[in-house]
Amino acid sequence: MTAEQQSNVGPMSAQISAEPASAAPDTAAMLQPFDLLLALEGQLRIARQEQAIGDAQAWNGLVFRLRRRWLVTPRQDVREVIAPPKLTRVPGAKRWLLGVANLHGNLLPIIDLGLWLDQPAVATGRDQRVLVLDSERIAAGFLVDEIGGHRQFGPNDQRPELVQDCGTMVPYLLGAFSREGRSWPALSLHKLTQAPAFIAAGM
Repeated sequence: MTAEQQSNVGPMSAQISAEPASAAPDTAAMLQPFDLLLALEGQLRIARQEQAIGDAQAWNGLVFRLRRRWLVTPRQDVREVIAPPKLTRVPGAKRWLLGVANLHGNLLPIIDLGLWLDQPAVATGRDQRVLVLDSERIAAGFLVDEIGGHRQFGPNDQRPELVQDCGTMVPYLLGAFSREGRSWPALSLHKLTQAPAFIAAGM
């Protein structure tokens, strides 16, 4: 292998080559490269979203309210918006995992996005809705307090400095906008699904 080829060996190759040559293959080891590819695919999707916020002449997102704050998420993150469905509780689940619902014949875990972000619990409200994640591999719905429709932002609306004031949301933000005297943090649902706590929940 040339020096140039060695420099191009990525983390996946390093992970695979770290296994002892004499070790017998097992299911976990065989799945590892696939899991790494899925993680890489998710990272690339998030990177494209972050670049879109910085480069696009107009950026479109779905506005929603979470407790007292209004946010916006990429419209590509949301497959559909539904009313809170009937839930089946999951014994021993984290408090932010409200339960699972049947949506179009498939099980859909429902996450209280406010509780996930360490916001105080609120009573069930008539304006609450569930954002269904647009993903072929991850089934998840995120309960929010209100939907504000779609909104378009331009380059002059960007205010990345506002991100630092968003507390527990910061790791899941793509950026932030400001318009009409209001700040609009841009939250990525796909970024949230890559959090270790979410992955550990088995969804």
